Amino acid sequence: MAKLAFLGLGVMGFPMAGHLAAKGHEVTVYNRSPAKAEAWVAQHGGRAAATPAEAVAGAAFVMACVGNDDDLRSICRGASGAFAGMERGAIFVDHTTVSAQVTRELAAEADGLGLGFVDAPVSGGQAGAENGVLSIMCGGSEAHYAAAEPVMAAYARICRRLGDSGSGQIAKMMNQICIAGLVQGLAEALAFGEKAGMDGKAVVEVISQGAAGSWQMANRHGSMLDGKFDYGFAVDWMRKDLGICLRTADEVGASLPVTALVDQFYKEVQQMGGGRWDTSALIKRLTR
Repeated sequence: MAKLAFLGLGVMGFPMAGHLAAKGHEVTVYNRSPAKAEAWVAQHGGRAAATPAEAVAGAAFVMACVGNDDDLRSICRGASGAFAGMERGAIFVDHTTVSAQVTRELAAEADGLGLGFVDAPVSGGQAGAENGVLSIMCGGSEAHYAAAEPVMAAYARICRRLGDSGSGQIAKMMNQICIAGLVQGLAEALAFGEKAGMDGKAVVEVISQGAAGSWQMANRHGSMLDGKFDYGFAVDWMRKDLGICLRTADEVGASLPVTALVDQFYKEVQQMGGGRWDTSALIKRLTR
């Protein structure tokens, strides 16, 4: 078993770090709000640290799951940052959804310090993290990925290296682009059926077994029809992710017309007060 650090104990990081402890790893945690770290230790054991640098001391692997590009930079850099405390040969595994640009920037810094860096954003939401069945999309060197993969297996259903640094983040963008279109299509179908006098749940029972079937349909149609939107990934975070997708599309010359439109629909949901609702709340703007 390895000595590990986990930085960031939000709705994803808290259970992910818990799976590592359950596998017998020696885990030290850091969270910007110390109370969350203390709560994790009370539940899972291990140790809480006051700074990222303190948390990573002696760790072979450092896992991170924070909010955005700036959050990631702040836990990596500076005298109290992770890079300052990591020993040569240690590997930083970033589960945050961030831009490929910041990933490549930090990976280059890590390399200059003799550290490994794997970008490893996840998909599967809070339930996937709690149940240890996340899909993990990775970028980085083959050697660093091969070393980190057995550790990530503690909370993965599937874990794959898809290329060099930044490839994991590009794959996560593709994932979010797919989700945005699927949720909007499902929202439109359910709202249409309701206005046409159909029993949406009965219809989904049939069409989910055909070409229209998807994870979103199977897991979110019922809560969407019931007007319940507290089942996972928040609209505010989806807009952050779609912003990354749209900026990257401009950089590489790709066209994302549907994604851009759905991003604006999510903006409407935010204006309705639904920033913390889950992404299936797109239906609210069609049924209000």
